[in-house]
Amino acid sequence: MATKLFSTFNVRDIQFRNRIFVSPMCQYSATDGVPNDWHFVHLASRAVGGAGLVIAEATGVTAEGRISPGDLGIWNNDQVKAFQRITSFVSAQGAVPGIQLAHAGRKASTPLQWLGERSLRPDEGGWESVVAPSPIAFGEGYVTPHELTKSEVAGLVTSFVKATQRAREAGFKVIEIHMAHGYLLHEFLSPISNKREDEFGGDLQGRMSFPLQVAQAVRNAWPSELPLFVRISATDWAEGGWDVEQSIVFARQLKGLGIDLIDCSSGGNVRGVKIPLGPGYQVPFASAIRKETGIATAAVGLITEPQQAEDILQRGDADAIVMARAFLRDPYWPLHAARVLSVDVPWPIQYLRARPR
Repeated sequence: MATKLFSTFNVRDIQFRNRIFVSPMCQYSATDGVPNDWHFVHLASRAVGGAGLVIAEATGVTAEGRISPGDLGIWNNDQVKAFQRITSFVSAQGAVPGIQLAHAGRKASTPLQWLGERSLRPDEGGWESVVAPSPIAFGEGYVTPHELTKSEVAGLVTSFVKATQRAREAGFKVIEIHMAHGYLLHEFLSPISNKREDEFGGDLQGRMSFPLQVAQAVRNAWPSELPLFVRISATDWAEGGWDVEQSIVFARQLKGLGIDLIDCSSGGNVRGVKIPLGPGYQVPFASAIRKETGIATAAVGLITEPQQAEDILQRGDADAIVMARAFLRDPYWPLHAARVLSVDVPWPIQYLRARPR
């Protein structure tokens, strides 16, 4: 039976075998930003499990851009070399290897996720300082960040470019720029976290300026035949913050720069907000941006069932489904989803004896 979920998806010169994408999921398990056996197994098993795209977690373009000391990085050659083993294996399984390039901004220098939400002091292994568009702490327990100067903003654009070049050397075929979840580029977009009075703040065009510079610089540095995605938080879920209407304007400008797909998430920039969680609760964002701008979108957020994912695509709400927790529970979700939807997909030959008949 023909399905949308298991149809191929072509972006530039890359063909994804299906529209099931593995979301970037921080593992907090690296040392000095270098991927290790845990990351290999985490990413490789999802490729074996049938995903079309496997995206490595938010990866710091600088050491200070990591969320925690356990995050991945891509600012040196040791990291590149370690990534090559992963991308080679993922590709050999028929999946496309992707990486999310990130800077955590005022939410950097925190403990490993399971050790609490606060800033780490330098004597605990934290950074000497964290940076942001404005000197506004994320919340109680977080340090007040250093406001980036214009020259520092320019330096970060260069850091993203260098990370892009290293991502290509590491064997990645897709880059996703992280502009969501209250991290640096989202902080610039939102009027809640950006109170600057220079060209990087103020009205919508000013607040979009630095993220758009990063997008343009990465697109210029990334091969024209390879896809470039952007993840956004479509809303802050807070009055006076970033919202869907601004996201549509932003997505339209990103499309004009050569961005190929918007990965539509939400939240992360304001603590304590009420988010109306429910199955597919963020799908309307992907739908609105897709319909208003014509850019491809990916839907994410409590998408767990095969028919649910298929229906999203059939309605035209998105072009791909990005999944996180469902993949943590089941690395072979695509293989099992294919059976539910009566689709014949190949299994790894090593596993054929276990394939249901």
